[in-house]
Amino acid sequence: MSKLFYFHLLLAVFYKLCDCLSKYIVMMAEDTTADATRRLNVKKQTLDDAYAAPANFLEIDVVNPVTTMGVGKKRYTDYEVRMRTNLPVFKVKESSVRRRYSDFEWLRNELERDSKIVVPPLPGKALKRQLPFRGDDGIFEEEFIEDRRKGLEVFINKIAGHPLAQNERCLHMFLQESVIDKNYVPGKIRNT
Repeated sequence: MSKLFYFHLLLAVFYKLCDCLSKYIVMMAEDTTADATRRLNVKKQTLDDAYAAPANFLEIDVVNPVTTMGVGKKRYTDYEVRMRTNLPVFKVKESSVRRRYSDFEWLRNELERDSKIVVPPLPGKALKRQLPFRGDDGIFEEEFIEDRRKGLEVFINKIAGHPLAQNERCLHMFLQESVIDKNYVPGKIRNT
């Protein structure tokens, strides 16, 4: 017999082996997938589970905007920032502080400088609304204040919901201390 015959015979055997091997791999993959999903214990949720207190929660509301006449006809609006949580990283489980827009700017700048997270944007400064000789109240109009309040609430919830930001000292000070010490030493909060 010629070498060509043996070559074709060897090639046919090789193709047959490849075909068998691919079928075996597909069969094993299907079995593995079935086994993997079979091992998941899917527990049906009861009404008690559905309405029980969550394992971990962090609720932050920005509410009650108050516009105040400051020194020398300077007006400003501040907002109540309420926090409730059961996360172990926060020592105080409930707090309420008043914050101005500039305090939110301070927090954003601190996080951008010291943390490794992407910090979301704040609602705009509305510079056009601050121009003199406007026929309206500018940044002190109720509609603008409400829009800004909603934007600040979205901002602080995105920040506080980030696991890396939850360890930042500036966030804890912002949420829990009545006065922000802007000369604080940046750093992380440690769970003890």
